[in-house]
Amino acid sequence: MKKKFFTLAISLTSMIALACPTCEKAQPKIFRGITHGAGPDSNWDYLIIAFAALIVCYCTYITILRLIKPDEPDKLPIKNAFIN
Repeated sequence: MKKKFFTLAISLTSMIALACPTCEKAQPKIFRGITHGAGPDSNWDYLIIAFAALIVCYCTYITILRLIKPDEPDKLPIKNAFIN
């Protein structure tokens, strides 16, 4: 019970502490209210963030796909222990 309460308390306090009013004014419209600090310096920053997000999404997709349906005929790999 204490773990659930602690997790809930941490989640709620992190939502309150997203961005302060000073940082909110410095951010572009799409990041306003989400992050602290200075906003992106140029359009290249948006491109880098989008490319990194694509890599993360692709890696997550491949990881889930390989856990659900492994291509190996051998049943010895450790990942099959999670499936069984």
